[in-house]
Amino acid sequence: MQDQLESIYQQALHDMEGVRDAEALQAWESQYLGRKGQLTLMLRQTGQLPPEARAGFGKRANEIKEALQSLHLEREEAIRQAELARSLEEGAIDVTLPGRTQAMGGLHPSTRTLRRIQQIWADMGFQVYRSRDVELDEVNFTLLNMPPHHPARDMQDTFYTTQPDIILRTHTSGGQIRAMREFGEDGTQPIRVILPGMCYRYEQISTRSEIQFHQVEGLAIGKGIRMSDLKGTITEFARRLYGEHADVRFRASYFPFTEPSMEVDVQCFLCEGHGCSVCKRTGWLEIMGCGMVHPVVLQNGGYDPNEWSGFAFGMGPERITMLKNGIEDIRYFWGNDLRILEQF
Repeated sequence: MQDQLESIYQQALHDMEGVRDAEALQAWESQYLGRKGQLTLMLRQTGQLPPEARAGFGKRANEIKEALQSLHLEREEAIRQAELARSLEEGAIDVTLPGRTQAMGGLHPSTRTLRRIQQIWADMGFQVYRSRDVELDEVNFTLLNMPPHHPARDMQDTFYTTQPDIILRTHTSGGQIRAMREFGEDGTQPIRVILPGMCYRYEQISTRSEIQFHQVEGLAIGKGIRMSDLKGTITEFARRLYGEHADVRFRASYFPFTEPSMEVDVQCFLCEGHGCSVCKRTGWLEIMGCGMVHPVVLQNGGYDPNEWSGFAFGMGPERITMLKNGIEDIRYFWGNDLRILEQF
């Protein structure tokens, strides 16, 4: 058994010379030092030897075991160092290369348009007024000259809550009443405000309509304000937004909270009025609705319509953004598709 023990030792040394990776090292360890390894089995046979031979055999067997364990640790470290060097070499970094630019987020296209609109109106002396998204039916409809059962209510499909008098606002126009009552000081002070915010309507989602969208309402109240003031103000805004040579036209329309009421068109900036698919071959693009504030609305806001007058307007930033950028589907604004948003 002594000769067999030495033979196993020499064979283990020979086999270790061919070990080059962790998998081969694991196999070597199982063959010689594992629970069923050759050296382990030899040690278990020590009790079969004559008593006088056991001490010498056991001593030599333990010496061989310690030598093989040390050899295993050395080769394990060598393999680890080799693998580390190889991984560093394969993933080497060229420190002379320029750094990679970190991707930066950008403003949503609706936000860009909203900020531009707010900047223009601020330059023209209008203050930003924030109104609430959850509104009273009275403020959203009744005080805007749309009493219960008024047919104009059918123009806006409404999200109602569990309380019948509380709704999600269908337009920012309700903020006119709150602005007049808050800033007008009981109908004694002129005001000029714009009211940007989100609106909600229970509509079928399509390429041209969404259940949520932004609006920017505008309101100017004073003494002696006339239709010419409205037209001049809107024309100036359109030229600041679309270019100083933009042509503007006004068309008669109907809104229950303004009288008279108008739709505002600007000459198509894509085809310069010659007609294209965006302007539907008309050469004009609709950008907003407007009109002189209805006397009933003035009175509900706390102003005497015999002394005060004013004008109001409303526009959709998403529509303006779609027109300026040739976007054909309003759903892109809320889809969070980076392929769309990264273009702005």
